[in-house]
Amino acid sequence: MQNEGTTRTIQGTTISPGLAEGLLHLHRDLLGPIDAPDDIEPHAVEEEHLRLDVATTKIADDLLTLAGRVEEEIDSRLAEVFGAHQLILGDSSLRDELRREIAENLVSASSAVKAVFLRWEKRFLLMESQIAQDKSDDIRDISIRLRNALADIAVHPFDGIPRGSVLATSRLLPSDAVLLAGRSIAAVLLEHGSMGSHASLFVREMGLPCISGLPHLLTTATRGAWALVDADAATVTIDPQEKHRTAFRKAFDERERTLQVARKRAQRPAVTRDDVTISVLANVGCEQDTAKAMLNGAEGVGLYRIEQAYLGRVTPPSSDELLDEMQRTLAAARGRTVCVRLLDIGADKPLPFLRFMAETNPSLGRRGIRYLREYPELLRAHLRALLELARDFDVRVLVPMVTLPDDVAVVKEELIQLGAEMQMATLPSLGAMIETPAAALSAREIVRHADFLSFGTNDLTQYAFAADRDNAAVDRYFDDAADPIFRLLRITHDDVPDVPLSVCGELAGRPEHIPKLLQCGIKTVSVAPPLVPMIKEAIRGSKAYPSTT
Repeated sequence: MQNEGTTRTIQGTTISPGLAEGLLHLHRDLLGPIDAPDDIEPHAVEEEHLRLDVATTKIADDLLTLAGRVEEEIDSRLAEVFGAHQLILGDSSLRDELRREIAENLVSASSAVKAVFLRWEKRFLLMESQIAQDKSDDIRDISIRLRNALADIAVHPFDGIPRGSVLATSRLLPSDAVLLAGRSIAAVLLEHGSMGSHASLFVREMGLPCISGLPHLLTTATRGAWALVDADAATVTIDPQEKHRTAFRKAFDERERTLQVARKRAQRPAVTRDDVTISVLANVGCEQDTAKAMLNGAEGVGLYRIEQAYLGRVTPPSSDELLDEMQRTLAAARGRTVCVRLLDIGADKPLPFLRFMAETNPSLGRRGIRYLREYPELLRAHLRALLELARDFDVRVLVPMVTLPDDVAVVKEELIQLGAEMQMATLPSLGAMIETPAAALSAREIVRHADFLSFGTNDLTQYAFAADRDNAAVDRYFDDAADPIFRLLRITHDDVPDVPLSVCGELAGRPEHIPKLLQCGIKTVSVAPPLVPMIKEAIRGSKAYPSTT
């Protein structure tokens, strides 16, 4: 922390980039408990059971509404968060535990919810995985919702936040983050919160500047103080002097001018200073994403996540259902390249119709192609739908979590067999996601079965540095722009110089790293739809590798 008079500059961790300023609005009691009568008479047990059932039904309906709002206003990929909440709410063991708590301890439904959910929350917090710990926020979110419903409380604390405020709070829950959409706040400051939490995903998709890792902010800051939030640099300046405001606004205006220029030129090709055209594609998960991407100048889809079609189902979708979902989602990109990633699942994001064994570290367990090899019927249904899609679209198929060349070979074999059965004249191009150091160092063997390679730099960094990408405790070790990551990209390029290479991880969406990516031989990048214009501008200011001058 730096001090200059009453001015304080505090360093945190970037959750969502951007610059903003405004009056601080402090929420010290956002997660405060709801008091309710504890003790009940034995004859009231059934009445409390009924109250619990009614509240549970109401919350289930509210979650459906929230999921729809997220899908419409933010990103359909994130609607799955509230699908997961519904699964928790409908868990039979949880329901039985709540009913036992009421009957055996003779407490109100609200008190039972408070006690049982606290036990569940602690179970997740005690787990080593940050993914599991982040799920404690989901548990707490549902608990607060249920207690609110039982107490007939319909007003959320965020309803009173003034427009243009900088919200400062201890942490955000997923439903809290959704409620921020449309409230026109300037930025969010958090004492606690990891990059991988569901709330963090929401604020990033909303484009809301957000900084976490600001301990004691609520006890040291004053409501109504002016705050300059530079989430690009992860700093917040409280009670700034005039010179600080002037410098900040100059930086803000420059950032906005750059964005405006980028948007005006978004539909033009991205050509480097040495006259090399780089393809800029988009990562999508729903039809709104695809439409937005095309409007922003994307030249196709570089990563379509098919998981949305599987979530919230008790049975897997048929090939026809998958085909319908893909046709609808990718309609705006017809006539352009669309790269569809095969189902990327695992114990960290399970599906109700598959058996997922508990794993101490899901990141090192059965994920992506490893699970698809165990369930070949899922793979075949997915590939059959992709082959049908290829009759009308320029389809590329991407295999997730490749570690061994055989991971791609089995998909290629199945693709050839199905193509023959369906009398396909040509087959879609087949690619491998490079997400492990082993895959990067085995590129020569992998491309015997693959036509192109795509780097998932988020996971590649996780495995290269042995640092869980969702664990805030090891953030210092998770650096996707560190030299070892670029060396892995360069080694891969040098090993297979004639094979098309793309990057679809978050690294590709940061303009400052585009020059180094191009120097590693990358000729295609795929980014979130809103980032396409700025990435094209970054390419225009860079040189390709190898140099053509």
